[in-house]
Amino acid sequence: MSKPDDKGLVAVNRRARFDYEIEETFEAGLMLTGTEVKSLRAGHANIAEAYVSPERAGLWLINADFPPYEGGNRFNHEPRRHRKLLMHRREISKLAGAVQREGRTIIPLRLYFNERGLAKLQIGLAKGKKTVDKRETIKQREWNRSKARLMKDFG
Repeated sequence: MSKPDDKGLVAVNRRARFDYEIEETFEAGLMLTGTEVKSLRAGHANIAEAYVSPERAGLWLINADFPPYEGGNRFNHEPRRHRKLLMHRREISKLAGAVQREGRTIIPLRLYFNERGLAKLQIGLAKGKKTVDKRETIKQREWNRSKARLMKDFG
């Protein structure tokens, strides 16, 4: 799957790749209200604590925070409401089966606007990392930093 450009990027879940091993990624649309879209266009969203749950024959984004739109009136949206994800039925059944049978987790990775101006959510089918794997990730990151530093100094 192609990586979305950072021009329309709204939010990134930076902890996701540290806490989980991402096996496969999917792109999903979001069913939003008007003030939610305006809040996203202003760049306000937090998906760090969010997750995706298969319920009622669909996928739902739970615990994502889209703050109320400042220009909205009394009909503004609820910031942490459950939002339905729009995907093909076979993708939904594949993800729901992986969660039920194999104990996988579906986590949001990035929230962005595509080239047509539609809000999209990149989700990943993931398996939780153990503490040992997290330590290995930290070691690898530190080694890459020191290697880049050495190449810059003596390269």
